[in-house]
Amino acid sequence: MSETELDEVETLADLADLAREAAQDDDSVLVFIEQEDAWFAVIRVDGEDDPRIFVSDGAAAARSSYGSVLTDELVDRVGDSDFDDDFDTLVAELDDEGAQSEATSQEEEEDDDQGTAGSGGVPVGPLGDCELLADLGIASGELLGLSGEGAVPGDALSEIAEALGCGEVLEAVR
Repeated sequence: MSETELDEVETLADLADLAREAAQDDDSVLVFIEQEDAWFAVIRVDGEDDPRIFVSDGAAAARSSYGSVLTDELVDRVGDSDFDDDFDTLVAELDDEGAQSEATSQEEEEDDDQGTAGSGGVPVGPLGDCELLADLGIASGELLGLSGEGAVPGDALSEIAEALGCGEVLEAVR
């Protein structure tokens, strides 16, 4: 897909349809979106199944046109049990990886509370299905690590593409 084709995308369904058109023999299609090194997203479309979405920083993505399409969809899915399970898994993994000391001061906790929701109530940090690349060799912890503080979205997508064997394809469309 090219940036020109994405200009026509207004909904996740539009993006999924575009991805399906690019698929060969109902193969999975991955769509990488990067916004000026502020956030990245990976969207996986498997045949006629609902697209699976991972966004590196929900609040940052919600402030852009492409990102808001994705974050709006993820926030709308909050009532779905599958999303609840994915979100619970994501939260548990983030808690395990970034566990803070129990001695965190009240002031630090207040600062953390202020950073938990961004634009339109979208959480700051990774959002969505962190398992969408697990069967392709990129574990959820690795994907979350590429989304962490100080990570550069363009570098993260390059690393993902290299791990999947499509680094040259990504560089060709950049």
